[in-house]
Amino acid sequence: MAAGPRILITGFGPFPGAPVNPTAAMIEALAAGPSNLAGEIRTEILAVEYDTVPRRLKSLGAEFAPDIAIHFGLSARAEGFTLERLARNEIAADRPDNSGTQPPAACIVESGDDHPSTLPLEEIAAALARAGLPHSWSDDAGGYLCNYIFYLSRSPYFAEYAPPVSGFVHVPPLAGEGAPANSMTLEDLVAGAHIVVTACAEDWRKRQAVA
Repeated sequence: MAAGPRILITGFGPFPGAPVNPTAAMIEALAAGPSNLAGEIRTEILAVEYDTVPRRLKSLGAEFAPDIAIHFGLSARAEGFTLERLARNEIAADRPDNSGTQPPAACIVESGDDHPSTLPLEEIAAALARAGLPHSWSDDAGGYLCNYIFYLSRSPYFAEYAPPVSGFVHVPPLAGEGAPANSMTLEDLVAGAHIVVTACAEDWRKRQAVA
């Protein structure tokens, strides 16, 4: 029996309007750091492309079959770690992806419902607060690739990739010269990501103990 859950942690590369995506650096730091995260960890930096994301998720579902999937993305408006509560069945982006694709405004799944995050958000929020790291709440993950991957991760119609626990967390821009007031250092982003992953693993273990 595995010592802990299989945890997939994803971020995105740069995209039009965001030449630097802090989630890529954050994921790279997690992958390169000491393996003290609770569980079997797989990290992935995804291309910001509507066609690529579902294909890669299907492969990850077959190769890794995560128990928990934590998807991170950049939001210029994020106030700390923004915990997304709802994956909406909607594409409403006003800009193309990295391949130039810009789907029309539409449902992701015809007649599909919206789906809530299944990450232990309250526990994550409490742990971030204890560490002195900012967090906020959101019911709108946007209309671009962030909400898209969040919805695919939660949708029962995407059976090839079906982590029992999954959700999405937005992070603000990376601190540096000319960065906005809501930016965060890479050190704080990595520390917060560790907290998110640890809270999810602890919640998984508690659930397994009473199952």
